Amino acid sequence: MIVISTDRLTLREYSLDDAPFIFELMNSDGWLKNIGDRNIQSVKDAEAYIEKHYLSSYDTNGFGAYIVQLKETGEFIGSSGLYKRDQFEHPDIGFAFLPQFFNKGYAFEAAWATMDFARKNLRFKTILGITLPTNQSSIRLLNKLGLKEVDRVKMKGDDEELLLFSTES
Repeated sequence: MIVISTDRLTLREYSLDDAPFIFELMNSDGWLKNIGDRNIQSVKDAEAYIEKHYLSSYDTNGFGAYIVQLKETGEFIGSSGLYKRDQFEHPDIGFAFLPQFFNKGYAFEAAWATMDFARKNLRFKTILGITLPTNQSSIRLLNKLGLKEVDRVKMKGDDEELLLFSTES
């Protein structure tokens, strides 16, 4: 089911059939460096991850991560979505793309559309963003989306300090 459509992209909910793409994305250098190893060692692991984290979020929250496709070719290029973490009052936006699709404006286009969807359809006034202090690409994109750095946080069970951004400053 297509959730969001832009000039060049479609964003839709994940299904178990998308496990080979998730396996590739979550084992890409950018994901491992900036998001972290989710221990996705096989397509079966990717299926379990989709079921536990993405499908359950759609059921529980009415939103989640969306697979990003090129309209022209149907090729899967990345992920953009909203995440509701127990640690935060508001949802946060997340995005990741395969390296061959960097620097083409796709991340901004998908993330902007995700933010627009969150505001108009889900009626969110505040949207957060979190990233490593070293992830300059994500920091620039979050700023371009209108989020401002408001704090530093540690995720539950992790000692690594992250930057917290918000649409409300």
